[in-house]
Amino acid sequence: MFNFEEELKKLPHTPGVYLMHNKTDEIIYVGKAIDLYNRVHQYFQSGYKRSPKIEKMVSHIAWFEYIICESEIEALVLECNLIKEHRPKYNTMLRDDKTYPYIRVTLGEDFPRVLFSRQQKKDKSRYFGPYTSAGAVKDTIELVNKIYQLRTCNRNLPRDTGKDRPCLNYHIHQCTAPCQGYITKEAYRERVDAVVEFLNGNYAPVLKSLEEKMNTASANLEFEKAIEYRELLNLSLIHISEPT
Repeated sequence: MFNFEEELKKLPHTPGVYLMHNKTDEIIYVGKAIDLYNRVHQYFQSGYKRSPKIEKMVSHIAWFEYIICESEIEALVLECNLIKEHRPKYNTMLRDDKTYPYIRVTLGEDFPRVLFSRQQKKDKSRYFGPYTSAGAVKDTIELVNKIYQLRTCNRNLPRDTGKDRPCLNYHIHQCTAPCQGYITKEAYRERVDAVVEFLNGNYAPVLKSLEEKMNTASANLEFEKAIEYRELLNLSLIHISEPT
């Protein structure tokens, strides 16, 4: 029989992923942690404030296991892959059971955008999902736009090129300003293709790129840039689970 008290003592103070099982050995929840010891202990601490959903989930835990990771980023990626593989009940409970959120990449446009969508239409766009968390979808869209500096405006391009000044996103280095002709259609499409790869689960290239940029900026004493890249690395890259 699983001895919670003894097993909790064995948890390390390292990043990792934990898997909660019910009495039939089904995986009912997968989570990540910067510190496995502290995070998993929280589920079983008396008096610790938890949501009703978590309380219900804890009542069904018969045993748990964990996987140690070298970094928080590795734990994020592993958590995502395990959720997609096992589709645990308590990861896939929808907050809104009426519609499922999607990520829409408007490939039919000359300069595509990455958008939040509640519908999957028959158009030239590429849809990813459906997902269970609208918040996680919005966070992911914000992340890829920051990393790849895609446009978020509604301008009709290239028809409206040069008609108005570039928006704030260009000035804070979060858009390449295709509205001004500052990036070619081909170069912009390369960024979009990289976004599609990222959304397909190929995270390694962007993680490597961000780490290299952070280290280069630090070596060049460009500390503001280094902090910016570090913050991007520390964002929840993918915390989206697929629905049941």
